[in-house]
Amino acid sequence: MTFRTAAASGVILAAAVATLAACNRPGTAPAAEGQAPAQAEAPVTLKAPAGDYALDPTHATLQWSLLHNTISHYTARFDKVEATLTLDPADLSKSKVTATIDPASISAAYPADYKASHPGSAYSGWDDDMANNPTWLNAKAFPKITFVSTAVQQTGPRTAKVTGDLTFLGQTHPVTLDATFNGEIERHPFANVPAVGFAAEGRFKRSDFGMAVGPVGDEVTIRFDGEFIKTTPTVPAN
Repeated sequence: MTFRTAAASGVILAAAVATLAACNRPGTAPAAEGQAPAQAEAPVTLKAPAGDYALDPTHATLQWSLLHNTISHYTARFDKVEATLTLDPADLSKSKVTATIDPASISAAYPADYKASHPGSAYSGWDDDMANNPTWLNAKAFPKITFVSTAVQQTGPRTAKVTGDLTFLGQTHPVTLDATFNGEIERHPFANVPAVGFAAEGRFKRSDFGMAVGPVGDEVTIRFDGEFIKTTPTVPAN
């Protein structure tokens, strides 16, 4: 289950790009008869320059959750996530996102005495169990979860759907996430370069990747929020 969430996270990062693409789409809903037309959300004018951006790991969160015993949602996160964004403001559909997640970096903040509740276990703790147990993330056999975007579809002034190939547990399947453009700054206060921010959420079935064990639900929800900082020089406009 954990593993699947990780993979989704990679997808979520890709969704960030899609969100960016959504920034330029205006729209107005028709007003009902006798009512004043509703004011449409103003489209975002993207000022971020074209080029490559990298995820700032100190300002990024990737979480996943799924139903546990049919009565609660179990939540954990991955601490090591790398992602790159290639931004094309002139044609946002050409923007690309790639992400790599280290399944061994899973963090569940397990508060109980693992050894007492799992007598005879070969693992040092719950995080180690989920990361390296072949039943779960099997990180030693599959040390990376990756996502590569393949399409971006704008759905609103600040939103988009991002589809990409998620590779996890040795299998690759398409995953689509809903992304939201949070904002941008011309100069990052520490890096002194442009930066953009996104949030993304998506769902997928862990059984699609061959994981179908444990007293937990099949559907995994992933949530991402983070900042991307420009890594390539900005070329001044002529």
